[in-house]
Amino acid sequence: MKKWNVASVRAAKGVRKLGCCTAYDACFARLADESGVPIILVGDSMGMTVLGYGTTLPVKMEETLSATAAVARAAKNAMVVADLPFGSYQCGDDIAMKNAVDCIKAGADAVKLEGGARVSNLIKRMTEAGIPVLAHVGMTPQSVNEYGGFKKQGKTAAAAHQILVDAEKVEAAGAFAVTLECIPSELAAEITSKLSIPTIGIGAGPDCDAQWLVMHDLLGLNESAPSFVKRYADLAGEVRRAFSAYVEEVASGRFPS
Repeated sequence: MKKWNVASVRAAKGVRKLGCCTAYDACFARLADESGVPIILVGDSMGMTVLGYGTTLPVKMEETLSATAAVARAAKNAMVVADLPFGSYQCGDDIAMKNAVDCIKAGADAVKLEGGARVSNLIKRMTEAGIPVLAHVGMTPQSVNEYGGFKKQGKTAAAAHQILVDAEKVEAAGAFAVTLECIPSELAAEITSKLSIPTIGIGAGPDCDAQWLVMHDLLGLNESAPSFVKRYADLAGEVRRAFSAYVEEVASGRFPS
């Protein structure tokens, strides 16, 4: 299997739909990679799934870099994308460039950042410097305080039009793909048909070129997943059973034998 890259991801549009997911450590990155996952996102969702925060906002750059390095060491074929955390690119383009470069040096093949037209100049600068960028429009979790919660976006005609404009702007700036999160499926289908770059949906319906799922959601490790999630396993139950059996066998003297 050849390693996935910008060219192969773009070439998949209209040919093959891609099932992509997050990972935050070498163990799960290796398993996802061996299972044929084409893109692994080191998401700032680690704030909620791994670090115990209520949102993605507290995630630090050093945490992203550490997780990115671990995932990159394990993923031999998947494209590894590092999610730039809140504050890492909002405080000036020079700071953003340094943080993006650090992600690439840590082993990422690309970076992801949230926003449309307002970050298009930054995307252009990054791509011109040789840093592949995966854009993100629609419901952007780093704007949760602005939204007043994790809420579907693009429900009015004006809001839908702005998301379409944002998607076109990030494409023009050089993004190789764009995430569409929590928008109406009709809008996602329209954007997908109008862009030449792949769209990766999460809670955006079936017509995107690819899909994201948070690893903990698809594996059933997170038991309060969003309604659009499909669980492909119930690992939370299996993990509880394993821990309980271990504790009971030690207490009863059956382990070690």
